Amino acid sequence: MNTSLRTLGIALALSILPATAVHAQVSVGIQIGLPGVQIGVNMPSYPMLVPVPGYPVYYDPQASSNYFFYDGLYWVYSGDNWYASSWYNGPWELTSRDYVPLFVLRIPVRYYRHPPAYFSGWRADAPPRWAEHWGRDWERRRPGWDRWDRRHVPAAAPLPRYQQKYPGDRYPNTPERQRSIRSEHDRYVPREAVSRQHLKAPAPVLQRRVEPAPPSRSPSRDSREPVRRVEPRANDGPSQRSSPNKARSEGACQPGSPGCRAEPPDRKAPGRGPADEERNRGRN
Repeated sequence: MNTSLRTLGIALALSILPATAVHAQVSVGIQIGLPGVQIGVNMPSYPMLVPVPGYPVYYDPQASSNYFFYDGLYWVYSGDNWYASSWYNGPWELTSRDYVPLFVLRIPVRYYRHPPAYFSGWRADAPPRWAEHWGRDWERRRPGWDRWDRRHVPAAAPLPRYQQKYPGDRYPNTPERQRSIRSEHDRYVPREAVSRQHLKAPAPVLQRRVEPAPPSRSPSRDSREPVRRVEPRANDGPSQRSSPNKARSEGACQPGSPGCRAEPPDRKAPGRGPADEERNRGRN
């Protein structure tokens, strides 16, 4: 009975040993714990970040890892995974390849300081062949990831240079302390949703474009001044307008002049007739 128990115990120990050894090997490079993930990147001081030409991304040419900065976060590619941190030496959080920002995925191969073996043979001035490496399912989830208008690349986020004051032992290791320091020095609002989620930052407020008011039209002279009515003066003579009879008489020809025909006499207005005229003469 004791022999059987001893044999069972040895078998259990042997079955547990490989798993323990594997866990020990993984924990050397990646330590899973709260609040995030620690990867095998040691940056004792603030890194030397250089812009990637034509991209809103920085990289560290002296780093022994694939180390980048984009949109307020530090990004590291290690073990076929992407990790992000708001401080230059972690703690690092694993980010799904479905949510890694596109401009991070577009970084040309030449700026990976420690590229994996499967990068061999890929163009140095082009992004890694993620669709070929991660498969068609991933490509369907991120269509057009390698196509963009190079004439309209967003500006790079400002570098958090305030972190230079915290090297070595002064480095804030807890997320609470890091957030407190960042809130005092950093006012950048990230564009990417994954960056805002990591930094616990609000979404950027889109400024509404205010159209300028049309210039006010100055009132015309006629609208500014009342119309002045000119009254005829008392000493003015009769109206200068010609009467219809006058115009008619001026336009008529004189009897006896060449080409002038005499007009028939006008009808006499009702009044005194010839009989009345004879009667009046007799009275005189």
